[in-house]
Amino acid sequence: MTRTRRSGLVLALVTATISAFSVYVNALGVRAFESATVYTTAKNAVAALILGVVAIVGASLARTTASRTDTSGSPARLSTKDRLGLLAVGLVGGSVPFVLFFEGLARASSPQAAFIHKTLVVWVAILAVLILRERLGWPHYLAIGLLLIGQVGLSNAGLFPLDTGALMILAATLLWSIEVIIAKRLLSRVPSRTVAIARMGLGAVVLVLWVAVQGQFAALFAVSAAQLQWLALTGLLLAGYVSFWLAALARAQAVDVTAILVVGAVGTAVIAFVNDGVALAPQAPWLGVLVLATALVGWSMVRRPTPALQVADPAQAR
Repeated sequence: MTRTRRSGLVLALVTATISAFSVYVNALGVRAFESATVYTTAKNAVAALILGVVAIVGASLARTTASRTDTSGSPARLSTKDRLGLLAVGLVGGSVPFVLFFEGLARASSPQAAFIHKTLVVWVAILAVLILRERLGWPHYLAIGLLLIGQVGLSNAGLFPLDTGALMILAATLLWSIEVIIAKRLLSRVPSRTVAIARMGLGAVVLVLWVAVQGQFAALFAVSAAQLQWLALTGLLLAGYVSFWLAALARAQAVDVTAILVVGAVGTAVIAFVNDGVALAPQAPWLGVLVLATALVGWSMVRRPTPALQVADPAQAR
């Protein structure tokens, strides 16, 4: 099981690295679109398409080489309970919170939004203990405290009123925390690639419907060559993020993976420093706090005994 947790740690760090680039690139890509909602919908649809193509190609190669004969993870073999779980992931994680987050972002300040979103690790920790019965030790409590302190420092977030925008972002964050719990349960029976496709595919359908309701459906197809390049890049990053995130979640505790992902903020700051010359020194102490918190969680993942983790197929335990 130590080996499984270590692979989960590695996959979570890879996910955090992708997140670092994704946050930076998305900040640039969204500027090329008049509507952030249209941009998000199109990007998520591209990610769903990439995941679908990869799955089809992978299945085709498996049949050709006869290297895999067990199809228990295919949608045709999923139980009704698992199908409902995948639907919930698509709604609770891949669509509704995106609408709430970006609508809230239009009403709230960026520092306020950033801080509220980073409280995700707190809500996941609470739900993971209550529902998943995950074990938290003193490194977790210390790390979560440090993560919050670091994010307060980075976002310059003080006491602020919970106005409409802030409440919408908080609602999105709570929904994403619920998604983590649902996905964690599903991953004990369903391969991570199936959960990833459901999250992005079903989520994209709902987002497209939302854009249509807003009267912006035509904007999804009225994109320039430059905008297509941004969508291809950000969609690829999102597909990679979701794939590695779910693979990590299948191998490690939900609270561990969620905490590790916060260190992506350090990578984003470094990228901004290298590419744009953004001063790194004022952020250095807070970034150091995030690194320390991540190190604590990583140490706990490979050293602390935990109950056996169940995964959907033997390959996920390697």
